[in-house]
Amino acid sequence: MSQPQSTPDHDALVVSDRVLTVPNALSALRILLVPVFLVLVLAGLDLAALIVIIVSSLSDFLDGVIARRFSQMTKLGQLLDPAADRLFIFAAVIALAVREVVPWWVVAVIVGRDVFLGVLGLVLAQHGYGPLPVHHLGKVATFALFYALPILVLGQAFPEVQPVSDPIGWAFTLWGAFLYWWAGILYLRQTRELTSKTPQSSSDASDTLGVQRRSIDG
Repeated sequence: MSQPQSTPDHDALVVSDRVLTVPNALSALRILLVPVFLVLVLAGLDLAALIVIIVSSLSDFLDGVIARRFSQMTKLGQLLDPAADRLFIFAAVIALAVREVVPWWVVAVIVGRDVFLGVLGLVLAQHGYGPLPVHHLGKVATFALFYALPILVLGQAFPEVQPVSDPIGWAFTLWGAFLYWWAGILYLRQTRELTSKTPQSSSDASDTLGVQRRSIDG
């Protein structure tokens, strides 16, 4: 059995400008499922909503696998993938607040953090920088929230599991919200570091995703 040839790590991380890729199509599908999920939760059709979130989670998994395995990582995908996650989180938390499953302060904490990041994005844009890359801590926070809220929906669909699902769902929700804001503070620090110096070139300023990835990902 021949030894596998090693390939440079940077080859696997090439990000293209392509639009029509399978991962992008899966991310677009996830975004289209958001209003479906929202309507189902508001209507109290919790089992159907859980099926939608399972389909979304599977497409999210396939999205990442295909993008890396077949070198289909794109700039558009880097925007669509986290956008789909955030939209699902927003849809779930707002719908559950309307149904009084979670209090409205949870909505304020989660949505407020993304408004905060939006303000940072405007500051970066004024200094000629693009969006910051997603921090690992932000990924963990998004993961916690992305699965915390459906776990709460699970308790609504099957009341018999609520004594178990509700504590787990709330633990993920509170921990995810805390990490969400912790990551936000890190983004604030990175924004201050970037805006306190003059960009060396227009290409550096316009591609913050590439310029800052090493310093942020460690």
